[in-house]
Amino acid sequence: MSTNDLFTADRRRFLKAGSLTAAAAAAPSILRAQNQGANEIRVALVGCGGRGSGAAAQSLNVEGTRLVALADAFPDNMDGAHDRLKKQFGDRVDVPRERRFAGFEAYKQAIDAADVVLLCTPPGFRPAHFEYAVAQGKHVFMEKPVAVDGPGIRKVLAAAKEADRKKLSVVCGLQRRYQQSYLATLEKVKEGAIGDFVSSQVYWVSGGVWVRNRKPNMSEMEYQMRNWYYFNWLCGDHIAEQHVHNLDVSNWFKGGHPVRAVGMGGRSQRIGPETGEIYDHHYVEFRYEDGTVMNSQCRHWNGVWSRVSEIIAGTEGSAMPGMIKDRKGKVVWRHRGPNNQPYQEEHNVLYDCIRTGEPINNAYYTAEATLTAIMGRMATYSGREVKWEDALNSEIDTMPETLAWDADPGPKPGPDGLYPCPIPGKGKYI
Repeated sequence: MSTNDLFTADRRRFLKAGSLTAAAAAAPSILRAQNQGANEIRVALVGCGGRGSGAAAQSLNVEGTRLVALADAFPDNMDGAHDRLKKQFGDRVDVPRERRFAGFEAYKQAIDAADVVLLCTPPGFRPAHFEYAVAQGKHVFMEKPVAVDGPGIRKVLAAAKEADRKKLSVVCGLQRRYQQSYLATLEKVKEGAIGDFVSSQVYWVSGGVWVRNRKPNMSEMEYQMRNWYYFNWLCGDHIAEQHVHNLDVSNWFKGGHPVRAVGMGGRSQRIGPETGEIYDHHYVEFRYEDGTVMNSQCRHWNGVWSRVSEIIAGTEGSAMPGMIKDRKGKVVWRHRGPNNQPYQEEHNVLYDCIRTGEPINNAYYTAEATLTAIMGRMATYSGREVKWEDALNSEIDTMPETLAWDADPGPKPGPDGLYPCPIPGKGKYI
């Protein structure tokens, strides 16, 4: 079976996992009540930034869990996360100094110490960390996106298949799949509320995120690691790091992935040395196999119109999170039921699956959404039409040859301090 065939061959597994998610989101208290007497589960956090600390807190909100190991490239990140979590959870944070591991290889020691690992580093590291966790027989929560290039996606898919063989549970941070308003809307769409899928419009247009400035005596590697959002080998550009959520919703409601993409993008506001090499805007037209279209917009601009959402257009109406409209734009259905906390629900479901022995594996659809974003980035950077197989089978590996503080990370600033930006028609981006 080819790597590409995995996306199709495991579609039934995605649907089964989606049904489990819906059931757990609808009645999480019942599932947890059945497991209150289960054995304690040891948890390791790899990547101790804000999202990692949040994921650790959500795991610790589940009864019977204990945080036993931490890993991060930077000791200050790790110690800060430890102190915050210790203050919140007390003795359930059991991470003495000898189980706090720093550096590029620290993830291995943390993973070895636990039953479940939370992979929350910058996404460029995700394939190697996921591969190691599965090889060691660990259950996994990992944040999106799961890779930044084709070689990384292939590594994730191979590890996902091995996780199935070992009956390991893998939950990923595309939290909309765990959110009641989305789940209820999807059920209405499946019932025919908007007719057949015609197109989708997906948006992550906002003012952008943090910037971390260079400090004296920083090596180039440390600077890029600290300011990771702005370098493709670490982040994959914001079309992957953020917009993957919206791209995934379209794929989810469509029931498949696009097969080709064309697009445009560039930089108009974020053009300083502190914003690295990535674009600040992308527009991509994705086409599914049947010719239907997903129109995708993402940008980081200040002082302009913003939107983070999705619209699914059908022959009889349209769907948005928690809402259905008819063809004239009249609202014909709203989600009135209870809503949940999807970030927490991801962890509730993970531990329920571990304790009941009914594995779940989100890695496939998360890899599919991530590869959609990578294909879109290739289209905007190159100015060419990019096919799904182009992105999946690309040999462009963005990771540095060596991971060390004095190693060459790849991108380098010019004499003006600016990093080279991709120019369509020039350079190899596929």
